[in-house]
Amino acid sequence: MDENRVKGAVKTKIGEVKEAVGKALGDQKLKREGQADKVGGKVQNAVGGIKDALRGERDERDERR
Repeated sequence: MDENRVKGAVKTKIGEVKEAVGKALGDQKLKREGQADKVGGKVQNAVGGIKDALRGERDERDERR
């Protein structure tokens, strides 16, 4: 599993917490930061997934040789 997938998942969870705390406290800035962190985490997780897929294809080609 690519490191980006793990970091992305963590960033997404942190974003969820920030967003919830921001909502609870009425802090719009913290809420927006949380939303941004969630999006960034999802993107980072997707990049890791692509890297995993590419790595898997390369491993399959190497096994066929």
